[in-house]
Amino acid sequence: MNFDFSDDQTSLREAVSRWVDKGFAFERRHALTKAGGFSREVYAELAELGLAGLVIDPAHDGMGFGPVEAMVVMEELGKGLVHAPYAAAALVAPSILATGPAELQAAWLPRMATGEALVVLAHQERAARYRTEQVATRAAETPEGWRLDGHKSVVPAADEADAFIVPAHSAHGIRLFLVERAAAQVRGYPTQDGARAGEVALSQAPAQLITADGLLVLERAIDIGIAASCAEGVGLMERLTAMTADYLNTRKQFGVALSSFQALRHRLADVKMQLELARSMSYFASMKLGEAAAVRRRALSQAKVQLGQSMRFVGQQCVQLHGGIGVTDEYAGSHYFKRLTMLEMAYGDTQHHLGEVSSRMLDTAGVFA
Repeated sequence: MNFDFSDDQTSLREAVSRWVDKGFAFERRHALTKAGGFSREVYAELAELGLAGLVIDPAHDGMGFGPVEAMVVMEELGKGLVHAPYAAAALVAPSILATGPAELQAAWLPRMATGEALVVLAHQERAARYRTEQVATRAAETPEGWRLDGHKSVVPAADEADAFIVPAHSAHGIRLFLVERAAAQVRGYPTQDGARAGEVALSQAPAQLITADGLLVLERAIDIGIAASCAEGVGLMERLTAMTADYLNTRKQFGVALSSFQALRHRLADVKMQLELARSMSYFASMKLGEAAAVRRRALSQAKVQLGQSMRFVGQQCVQLHGGIGVTDEYAGSHYFKRLTMLEMAYGDTQHHLGEVSSRMLDTAGVFA
């Protein structure tokens, strides 16, 4: 199997890396966080690079790239700790809308490709505990069209979005709907990592049906989100590990660099090993997105378990190796740690996906053919 990136993928990585280096220094991220975490301006800059339409079909003004290119972009955005709901708006939402009616695609996908419209998935509910089939929001078909009643929590960039993709129970099972922001009551708030999320309340909210095959489409969209989170986590851990190595090489104690202490070198070696384990599973996750649902779901849960363990280990070790400065708000390392902590819970935490992996190993006792 060839794990080398193509010339196009390498060029894409370099383009994103150059933008991060020039346009998104840590000082900008810190200022945005202090200002409340609003990120629409940053997302517009990513859209100018064409990244908002990365996976959207060229028929709707997108670039038509696939999971590997998305992984490349997410790694570079992770390295730069870029402050934007990129995965939610540019990777997850388009995958769902691409299954909708032609007129709905034509109305939204071209605007999403240019960054004019920001659409995000609003699927989490307070009692669901990451279970996609646990949906309390209700949909009813009326003479005037579909109406939704329910509440969604921790919706990314909720008070900046133009529309939401909402799973809801109808008389015939879970369906996916598009709800414009004006039809919902939105309460936004900053998150622990400096971004924004919000609560979305729906009361007889008018909605447009995307697909009646809601659960299968939703599960695939969440798997895309998991793969994106894994790739971003690899980028975050790579940069945090490099920052920690630089700190150990420059900080002195008893007149010598910290990197000369064997115990600290061994701890950093363990960090590097966890990073490489995470990288291999991130590649595995992206490559399995095209598989059949049963194979894909198991693979993505396996990847999320490894990434969850690696992100927690790398974040904690790197903060401890820095000492007191590692938890200060003015130092970038603490912000990388916060983002890694948030990603560990995105689209299902480690414990949830460990249960998912376990439930899918019952027929094989853990031995895969």
